[in-house]
Amino acid sequence: MAHGAGIAGIRNGVLAFTPPDYEWDIPEATLADYRAGRDAFALTGSPVLPAGLNLGSQLHYLEALAPGRFAGMTLLPWAQYWAWVLSGVAVSEVTSLGCHSDLWSPAKADFSAMAQRRGWAAQFAPLAGAGDAIGTLRPDLAACTGLSRDVRIHAGLHDSNAALVAARGFPEIAGQEATVLATGTWFVAMRCCEAAPDLAALSAARDCLVNVDVAGRPVPSARFMGGREVELLGERIDHAGTAGLAEVLASGAMVLPSQVPGCGPYPDSAGRWIDEPTDPVQRNAAAALYAALMADAALELLGTTGTLLIEGRFAASELFTRALATLHPEWRVMAIAGDADVSFGALRMLLPGLAPHAVLTPIMPLEADLKSYRARWRSEIEKGGMP
Repeated sequence: MAHGAGIAGIRNGVLAFTPPDYEWDIPEATLADYRAGRDAFALTGSPVLPAGLNLGSQLHYLEALAPGRFAGMTLLPWAQYWAWVLSGVAVSEVTSLGCHSDLWSPAKADFSAMAQRRGWAAQFAPLAGAGDAIGTLRPDLAACTGLSRDVRIHAGLHDSNAALVAARGFPEIAGQEATVLATGTWFVAMRCCEAAPDLAALSAARDCLVNVDVAGRPVPSARFMGGREVELLGERIDHAGTAGLAEVLASGAMVLPSQVPGCGPYPDSAGRWIDEPTDPVQRNAAAALYAALMADAALELLGTTGTLLIEGRFAASELFTRALATLHPEWRVMAIAGDADVSFGALRMLLPGLAPHAVLTPIMPLEADLKSYRARWRSEIEKGGMP
C-alpha cells in the first residue's frame, strides 16, 4: 500500500531517478507550464493540486530538469515499485494511477489524453489487478531474509482504497449507500453510491476528486490533510474525550482553516485562531471540533447521505466522531472498533471472503448545539472571501 502521489522509474534493472517527494516545491513557472497542458477535471477527476500532488506534475518537472530523461525507462506507481523490488516484476495498478494523478480517465478506464500525448502512458508497466500475484520473492532477498523463494508478491494498491476494501467487508457498507471516511495524515472521504455518481457535481476547486476502486469504478471523494493540520496546531486528538467542549462553546473559541494551504474544502483560507484558549484541555477540544467541521464540509460536498463509517487513527476520538453525529443526526454514524484498517483491506484482496473481526460501533450525538457553532465558523470563513 502506498500514497497515490508517488512514482519510480527503472532502467536496466535499477532505480533510474530519485523519486520526488510530493511536498517538494516545484517552481511556479514549471507548474504553470504543466497546468496549461493538463486535461479538464471532467475527464480525469483530478483537481489542480499544489506541489507534486498531481503525479503528472512530478513527471513534467523531472522532464523539465532533464529532457529525454524517461527514454528506455519503465514507470511504476509507488506501491508497485516496491512490488518490483520484492519480485523483479514490473506492473502498474489502477487505484494508484487513478488517484488525483492527471494520468487516468475513469470514464474510459484508460490513460488520460495528456498521459498518452506526453508519451508517459506507453512507458508505464503493464496493468495488473491489486490482488494479482505477479511473481515470487527474488532469490537474493529470499537468501538474505531466510524466507521461502515461493513467497508470492502481489501488485498492491493505493492506501485509501485499501481502507475502502476493508470497509466493504462489513454488510452495513457492502452494496449500500455509504461514505467511508479514512483518517490519518490525510482524511479521505469516499462515497459508495447505489446509483451512478454525478461526478459533474464535484467541486474541483475545493479538493473533491474521483478515486478509482480496485474494480476500476469511479468513487466520488473529498479530502483534507486532517492529521497534519491537527499536528500543526500542536494537538493530539486521536483519543480526545469531550472534556473542555462546554467551555469552548461558551467562549466561542475556534480554529479557522486552513493550516495546510492549497488543499481541503477551504484551500485559499488562511488558518488562524479566534479567542484562542490558554487551557490545554480547551485547546484540544477546539482542535477536535475543527477536524470535525472540516470533515463535515468535505462530506457535504460529496452529498453524503445514509451511513458514514469512520476508520483509521481518529475513529477513536470521541469528540471528533460524536461531533459529526451531532451535526448530522439524519446519518447513521459508525466507527470501526478493532483492526479493520488499510492492512486488513490489503489482506481482503487476497482473501475476498474474509470477514472482519472488528465491530462497528454506533456513534451517539452530543447534547450540545454544534449547528450554531458551525454557522459562526462558516460565517468567519466567508468574511475571508471563501464559499
